[in-house]
Amino acid sequence: MAKLAFIGAGSLGFTRGLVRDVLTFPLLKDATISLMDVNAERLEFAKNSVQRIVDMGNYPAKVEATMDRAEALKGADVVLCTILAGDVDVWRYDIEIPKQYDVDTNVGDTRGPSGIFRALRTIPVMLDIVKDMEQYCPNATLLNYTNPMAMLCRAMQRKSFIQLTGLCHSVQGTAAMLADWIGAPHDEITYTCAGINHQAWYLKYDWNGKDAYPLLREAVKKPNIYNEEIVRNEMFLHLDYYVTESSGHNSEYNWWFRKRPDLIDKYCLPGTGWNPGEYAYILNEYEKAKHTWKDEAKKWFASETPISLERGHEYAAYIINALQGGEIFGFNGNVSNTGLITNLPEGACVEVPVFVDKAGFHPVHVGALPPQCVALNHVSVMVEEMAVEAALTGNPRLVFQAIAYDPLTAAVLSLAEIKKMVNEMLAKNREYLPQFKHFEA
Repeated sequence: MAKLAFIGAGSLGFTRGLVRDVLTFPLLKDATISLMDVNAERLEFAKNSVQRIVDMGNYPAKVEATMDRAEALKGADVVLCTILAGDVDVWRYDIEIPKQYDVDTNVGDTRGPSGIFRALRTIPVMLDIVKDMEQYCPNATLLNYTNPMAMLCRAMQRKSFIQLTGLCHSVQGTAAMLADWIGAPHDEITYTCAGINHQAWYLKYDWNGKDAYPLLREAVKKPNIYNEEIVRNEMFLHLDYYVTESSGHNSEYNWWFRKRPDLIDKYCLPGTGWNPGEYAYILNEYEKAKHTWKDEAKKWFASETPISLERGHEYAAYIINALQGGEIFGFNGNVSNTGLITNLPEGACVEVPVFVDKAGFHPVHVGALPPQCVALNHVSVMVEEMAVEAALTGNPRLVFQAIAYDPLTAAVLSLAEIKKMVNEMLAKNREYLPQFKHFEA
């Protein structure tokens, strides 16, 4: 029997969906599902909802819940992580302080000042998790869903021998979106996608073995398609390769779209596709969820059939099945750059094709990225390298220097202004950064 430990199990939608998917595999139907969260009320809802899925499917699985992380990890084969270090009350400053300096944020959980501060708070917790894994389940595999993906994975890859990867929905989600735009069935599309998390590039995108990029170039000329992903379509039209992750995110990762109010109005505010347009979209969503999650959970339990037992498309379930000896599975994962992308730094966290079987992960050598793509990736990678080093050493000067090279921040502010902003953000995060002895850059 496999043991699966969910750290941050109170992320109810994710936990329910993944457990549903996992139990559809014959190798996993009798798994022990060990749920852990720091919020007792959310943990209770998670346990009851997972047990309901087990009962609905008449599976021989076992469900357990604990607030003791070590207990959840003991003997685990796979650990899944969906945590949030620090709640909305501190996260809001990651968004609101930069806004006072005209650094405008749409999502803010991956890169830029807000993503870096989220990493500074989260990296110590993630390192504690892998340290516990080394003690209680040293042969287990960690599947991380927590953002900021690249910085968290890089820190853990530097400090732990635990086999791990970071998983994101953007590669498969974008591939399906592009297929819809050209009228192709999803199962007839093949691609090679590589780069870094939220900024990987479809180096090849084929329909039945034939290059589909000419069809995509025609498709994005149509107003309805262009307007669905304005930022990414602009990047595609000018850089020649399509990038993963939404326009809302990507508008924050470069110099081109959010540095002036007129550009924000033109490229960022039209709320189409997964580009909500509004300032601080995710922060506002978290604020709503903070007050409504109990009502949503009660509705779920009140429904006669709250979830379909049909398997979904979440990668983690297929990966777990492969690790337990099931069918080999291919996906895009966040792994250490061991010469996989030759024009990005060795050891950096990169997102490349990976095959998984019972022996573990087998990342694919990609080679060099096109220069116009790697130029943008390289800036983000070096910012992430500085931010991770700052988190590991407690060096506030490196926090400032990382943010000084963030493309959007640098397009809006001077070095002196960036330093002032960072010092304000450090002061607000004082109690969440135990590794820092000083809070001024």
